[in-house]
Amino acid sequence: MPSTVIVGAQWGDEGKGKIVDLLAQQSDVVCRYQGGPNAGHTIVVGEETFKIRQTPSGVISGKASVIGAGCVVDPQVLLEELTDLEARGVDPSVVVVSGNAHLIMPWHVAIDQASERRLGNLQIGTTRRGIGPAYADKASRIGIRVQDVLDPKILRQKIEVALAEKNVWLERVYEVEPFDLEEMWSRYAAYAEQLAPYVGDVSLLVDTALREGKNVL
Repeated sequence: MPSTVIVGAQWGDEGKGKIVDLLAQQSDVVCRYQGGPNAGHTIVVGEETFKIRQTPSGVISGKASVIGAGCVVDPQVLLEELTDLEARGVDPSVVVVSGNAHLIMPWHVAIDQASERRLGNLQIGTTRRGIGPAYADKASRIGIRVQDVLDPKILRQKIEVALAEKNVWLERVYEVEPFDLEEMWSRYAAYAEQLAPYVGDVSLLVDTALREGKNVL
């Protein structure tokens, strides 16, 4: 079961993306196991330059590209990237997203940005893309998963539960505008049709690849 794991040994910007891009060309499946659209990387193929943040870089090489359950996904960023890649001749159908991956919701971004402003000189220095708050909700078991978008009823219930708490924080702690349930539900329910073709059982995909002796990165 040949597999290779790339791990950053410092605090980011170690050049992981470049190594992944090189090894992806020799791999059958390229998996991203954690992180979100905070980790951008640039890939140069001939005279073409691709800048991606959410999509695994293996997509450029036409390899099965997995977004695992440990990732957090901004559906707008992901879909925009896939549309752009397809327009430039890259096949986006090789991308498979775990239904168990958690979504970055607008309130995560709002809380991330408001928290950084509130901390002033003590701010963490986040990318303000909602990564930390999304992972916090995952740990608290109140996050919304990719698979929830595919069921309008469940999606609405989960957004309603989340906003009951998040809007209190936004208004009373951070003094910013709350989010509207109807607007959030209709906006994310609309992503269902676009996301559905990419959602799959990535555990089975990776397990099958390893059992068949394929190279998994």
